Amino acid sequence: MTFSKLLFTTVFACSTLVVPAAALNPQNAGVSEAFHKRHAQPRIQIALLLDTSNSMDGLIAQAKSQLWTLVNELGEGKKHGQTPIIELALYEYGNSNISVSKGYIRQVLSLTTDLDDVSEKLFALSTNGGQEYAGEVLTKSLDELEWSNGKDDMKLIIIAGNEPFTQGTVSWQSACERAKRGGVIIDTIHCGDADVGMRTGWKAAAACAGGIYMTINQDEKYVHIPSPWDDSLLDLNKKLNDTYFGYGARGADKKERQAVQDSNAASIGKGITINRLLSKSKSNYRNESWDIIDAYKKNQESVLGLEDDQMPDELKGKTVDERKAFIESKQAERQNIQMQIKELGKKQKNYVAEKRQEMSDTKTLDNVMVSAVRKQAAQIGFKYQKPEE
Repeated sequence: MTFSKLLFTTVFACSTLVVPAAALNPQNAGVSEAFHKRHAQPRIQIALLLDTSNSMDGLIAQAKSQLWTLVNELGEGKKHGQTPIIELALYEYGNSNISVSKGYIRQVLSLTTDLDDVSEKLFALSTNGGQEYAGEVLTKSLDELEWSNGKDDMKLIIIAGNEPFTQGTVSWQSACERAKRGGVIIDTIHCGDADVGMRTGWKAAAACAGGIYMTINQDEKYVHIPSPWDDSLLDLNKKLNDTYFGYGARGADKKERQAVQDSNAASIGKGITINRLLSKSKSNYRNESWDIIDAYKKNQESVLGLEDDQMPDELKGKTVDERKAFIESKQAERQNIQMQIKELGKKQKNYVAEKRQEMSDTKTLDNVMVSAVRKQAAQIGFKYQKPEE
C-alpha cells in the first residue's frame, strides 16, 4: 500500500476538519446569501503525523510523492454544491534531533491552505533515530491545532509509523477518546506487517476514534505510468507559472518557492510533476498572499491601491486602469490554461487508472487510500464523480 492511497483512505474516513478563523467567506456565483448562511464553504482539515525516526525514509519518500494526489482527490469532492477548502498540518515525531523534553515531537506546520508551504516542509524532513510516542503526538495535535466546529467540515488525523503505539507516558487511549469527543477522526497507518500492527495498538487506536487501520510497504517505490498527454501537461505547467506575479515584500521569494517545489516534484518523477500541476489548476491552490492575480480575485480595491514599490515589476509606474487591464488579461489567460489542464488531466487520469488495473496491486499510500477516501467522504455527505465521468 502506498502513502498516497493510505492518506486518501484516512482523510475520508473522518467526519470534520479544522477551520481557521481568518478563512475567506464563500463567494460561489449563483448561490444565494441565505444558502451561505446555512452552509459555509466546507473544510477538510488533515493533520499528518509522520514518524521520522531512522527507519522511516520510505514513508517520508511516499509522503512527498503522494501529497498532490491526496490534494487532488480531496479537491474533487463537493458538499451542498461547494468545493471544500483543504487545510493541512504536519508533525514529525520520533526524531532524536528534536529535544527529549519535547517528546521528540515537532509541529512542522500548523493548519494551512498554502500547499507550496506544505510541500516545502515535507521535502525538508529528514530521519534520525529516536523514541516514537504516539499518544503524546496525538495529544499535541489536538492541543495545538485550531480544529473546526463547522458541521459540514471534516476533521482528520493521519498518524503513520512502525513502532508500538503504546510507547511513551501519555496514554494513547485518552488521546483517542478526546479526539472522538471532538469529532476528530484518527486513521492509523502501520508501516509493516498487518498482524504486527494489530498486536501493537495501531488498529485499536483507529477503532477508538472511528478511523481506519491501514498498512503499507514503505519501501515500495512509486511507479509512473506514462500517458499520451504527459508532455502536453508539462508544457502547460510552464505556461501556468508564467501567469504568476509576486507582489509585496516576499512576492519574489514566494514565486521562486513555487519553482523550487516544481523542481522537488520533478526530482521524484514525471508523474509527481503532473499530479502537482493538476493541483495547481484547482481552486485549493491559493496564493493571494503573494500572487497579484489571486489577490485581485480576493480584493480588487486593495490590490489596485497598492503602493508602486509593492507592485510586481510588470505593473510599476502603471495607472490604475493599466493595472486592472493587465491583471484581468492574465486572469483570463490563467483560467484558459487551467481549463486545458483539466481536460487533459481527466484523460490522463482515466488512462492511468485503466493501466493500473492491469498491474499487480501494491501496498503504497496511493493504492491504499483512494477508494477508502471516497467511500468515507460519501458517508459524511461529500459527493465524488466516478473516474469515467
